[in-house]
Amino acid sequence: MSARNDIAAAFDALLARAAAEAPDLLPELARLAAAAATPKADLGDADDQPWHGIVGRCPAMLALRERIAKYAPTDAPALVTGESGTGKERVAGALHALSRRSKGPFVAENCAAIPETLLESVLFGHKKGAFTGAVKDHPGHFVAASGGTIFLDEIGEMKPAMQAKLLRALQDGEVRAVGDTKARKVDVRVIAATNQDLEGAVKAGRFREDLYYRLNVLRLELPPLRARGDDVVLLARRFLVEAAARAGRVLALAPETEQALRAAKWPGNVRQLQNEMLRVAVLAGGPLVASADLSADVRGR
Repeated sequence: MSARNDIAAAFDALLARAAAEAPDLLPELARLAAAAATPKADLGDADDQPWHGIVGRCPAMLALRERIAKYAPTDAPALVTGESGTGKERVAGALHALSRRSKGPFVAENCAAIPETLLESVLFGHKKGAFTGAVKDHPGHFVAASGGTIFLDEIGEMKPAMQAKLLRALQDGEVRAVGDTKARKVDVRVIAATNQDLEGAVKAGRFREDLYYRLNVLRLELPPLRARGDDVVLLARRFLVEAAARAGRVLALAPETEQALRAAKWPGNVRQLQNEMLRVAVLAGGPLVASADLSADVRGR
């Protein structure tokens, strides 16, 4: 481990020297420095490629991957929990990709983003003329996802009346479009996600207990980024390479910058880290991203 760090530090020093003396060598040197700094042996795999869209090799993420692989083949509902920005939709996508439904559709909807008056129509569909603005039939997400998977994000934001309709759809395996007199059979696997304490919401009467137990058959909890150790740096390097390429630059993280990233609290989790790398890809002054290039909230000042 120390030898690898010494090599990475030597590349970083060479990169800084090249910036002053031979700038035409910067692209190749930056690529080599970034490659040398990546602790591949610590990741367990031959490379750091995502596993069905999921990046991370800390113990919690490895355990999560095992559960995803175990839960994927079944059609039982799953509940994905974790703080905002931890990647719950990616987990749902991995469950779908590894399932027998993988060739079917994967339909995702954020329940908090749709007004209560429209959510029923969005999920279950509507008939032409059912309400003002319904100029044609709309099948709804459940019908669109039939044969595949539907992902309901922010399920904790769903209002009680809609919860009752969702429960009926799950129990009966059929949906009734707004304005229709007939129900339609659907074959979907439901994956729900929330950053809320659903157990507390049930006790407070904000979330139906029967719906909670219907959804909470298989449980997957995502760790916050601050608890994932060196995954922070692994993700930061990947995001920086992608963001720098879009900005037409070649950038690498200085060792002190990686240390600052490890020490940061990351209340916005992976989403915040990705946005931070987008920012430094534009604002960093040189080929090595210094800790001073990080935003003040990440540096903790």
